[in-house]
Amino acid sequence: MHRLLFTTCSVLFFTLVSAQEDSLFIRKLADEILVNSKAYTNLHTLTKTVGGRISGSPQTYKAEQWGKQALKDAGADKVFLQECKISHWVRSGKDEAKFIAANKETPLKVLALGNSVTTGSKGITAPALLINSFDELEQRKNEVKGKIVFYNYKFNPRFIHVFRAYGDAISYRVYGASRAAKYGAVATIVRSMSESTDNYPHTGAMIYNDSFPKIPTMAVGLWDADKLVSAIQGNKNVNIFVRTDAHTLPDTVGYNVIGEFTGSEFPDQYITVGGHLDSWDPAEGAHDDGAGCVHSIEVLRALKAVGYHPKHTIRIVLFADEENKGGGSAKYIEEAKKEKHIFALESDAGGFTPRGFSLGIAKERLEKMQRWIPLLQPYGVYEFTGGGGGADVDSLNIKFGIPVGELIPDSQRYFDYHHTAIDIFENVNKRELELGAINIAALIYLVDKYGL
Repeated sequence: MHRLLFTTCSVLFFTLVSAQEDSLFIRKLADEILVNSKAYTNLHTLTKTVGGRISGSPQTYKAEQWGKQALKDAGADKVFLQECKISHWVRSGKDEAKFIAANKETPLKVLALGNSVTTGSKGITAPALLINSFDELEQRKNEVKGKIVFYNYKFNPRFIHVFRAYGDAISYRVYGASRAAKYGAVATIVRSMSESTDNYPHTGAMIYNDSFPKIPTMAVGLWDADKLVSAIQGNKNVNIFVRTDAHTLPDTVGYNVIGEFTGSEFPDQYITVGGHLDSWDPAEGAHDDGAGCVHSIEVLRALKAVGYHPKHTIRIVLFADEENKGGGSAKYIEEAKKEKHIFALESDAGGFTPRGFSLGIAKERLEKMQRWIPLLQPYGVYEFTGGGGGADVDSLNIKFGIPVGELIPDSQRYFDYHHTAIDIFENVNKRELELGAINIAALIYLVDKYGL
């Protein structure tokens, strides 16, 4: 009995001592980032000297050089480029649309969706057909031929975590064109993936079904979407004009930009931290995903600055082509099967105040990690939930069972900026950005120290 009591007390004592050591170290990390962080200045350089970084554009390669230099400046022991195939879709000028009702023309703020085909230089004019859901499309399929289908599927405001509303609505952007083309539509317009209170259209990738004709497709700003709804509901004879020169070029070569902080005990075992370097073209890609890139670089810089010596190699990856075909992720995962990976984390939900981490991990491991929450609570994180990692790392879990995760910041403002002309540096808060880097660095430290 006495021996059991002694053992229990000893375990409790060492647990408390270890927790205090971890708390002090994380405080040290936090102080380093809050006082000396390079994340905000790195983001300024990326957004203002490179700008939008759509895959295959000249900015793609300028961003790769920026990433190499930023990782070297952060103190990476090794920096290299990993070649991959990337998509190459081009917008080619200004996208246009308007609706014509009662002999009056009303312009619409639109952006062609990624991978859309061109309308041709003269554009397309056709009668409008308002469709509120795919169920309604099926019910009215005999009315679709020769029309421009306008999908008016709204974000569901009942979802508190706004990414769930995005997940609910995104199929209209991704698959809407081909579903309408199946019944003879000549083009589609989709209500932007947002519940914002402005009129900025939100672009993003769509996918064609090769069994049906490829028709042009655009997103429209929310104010103009509501105008279009009112016009169609008030007048049976509404025509829509759309014009875009968008088109797809052959896939080209791009690179994942990788920097490593070499492990002291297990240099051939990797903990990945990353964001994606590409963005859409209307703006600067500040939240999506410049923030994730500078978060990841800051993790390496801060751990180096406080004198930490990781057991495992911490690998920072700035992924290519996430927004379209995922060529960078595919290449990284292809190479990863030859290596030993411990954990992979992505930041791709913006530079907002951190709230938690989503983790693709076995239940018992998740419960272990949840015991670390008190160490992160002072810096804003209050939950670790099951789910998965970001788009670039999830396949590591799906294919190889490697634990993955993603930083979950507050989601309320993300889809105000997502894929729009206002995803710019000025809409990122320095303090919130730094808090994200603190929590990622703290979690990577704990995973490196204790394993999973």
